Amino acid sequence: MAGLELDGSNPDVSLLNDINGLAKAAPTWFDRVMEFVGEYGIMFGLVLVGLWCWWSMRKRGTAEDAVTAAAAIVWAPLAAAIAILVNIPIRGFVERPRPFNDHEGLEVLIHGKTDYSFVSDHSTLAMAIAVGIFVANRKFGFVALGLAFFAGFSRIYMGVHYPTDVIGGFALGTAVVLLLAPPAMALLTPLMAAVSRSERVGWFVRCRKAAAACADEQGEAMDIPQSRPRPGRSNPGEKDLAA
Repeated sequence: MAGLELDGSNPDVSLLNDINGLAKAAPTWFDRVMEFVGEYGIMFGLVLVGLWCWWSMRKRGTAEDAVTAAAAIVWAPLAAAIAILVNIPIRGFVERPRPFNDHEGLEVLIHGKTDYSFVSDHSTLAMAIAVGIFVANRKFGFVALGLAFFAGFSRIYMGVHYPTDVIGGFALGTAVVLLLAPPAMALLTPLMAAVSRSERVGWFVRCRKAAAACADEQGEAMDIPQSRPRPGRSNPGEKDLAA
């Protein structure tokens, strides 16, 4: 397929020109920063948010909550990888050229892109990871979603994708995470439960302090009575002097 119409009256092209026009007006150093952030920095930031989410959630909550959270964190990168694989036949079917191949005058910050444009791999990957983190924890998920939206904006800013490429990537990443989440969690949750019981790798799900605190709370909740010596009897370790 040839892709969407290339007419300047197309809102997709108009929005591309408006956003990419910001790169033309910006100083060179700012464009270099956007180039690095859009290509590598945001993805690195999403990885850090995911690790921060995992580190925070393994320290608190019940054992069941920790297992579910660990399963969701593991699902995020797996879903992102699946979404990228799903995008391969989509790109081959649509065969939409990069915007700089069909439109002159764009400020292209990254050169050497020879593959097709729809849908954006970066947008797909970023949104899949962000939605996966959101499934695990909403607070960290909102931060990740903000980074994902900025990733999509940066692809248009750099002149390597149309806005609809980015929207398509957002939709694909979100769909893969949410539609495959039930079977994925059904498989990953018992796996993480088994990991949590392991002596060697149990730390991946829960830290030792959280597990010990949870055990103490459970013991107090059960109100286990303490053994008391009988009246008139000496301690078990002492001899009876009357004998």
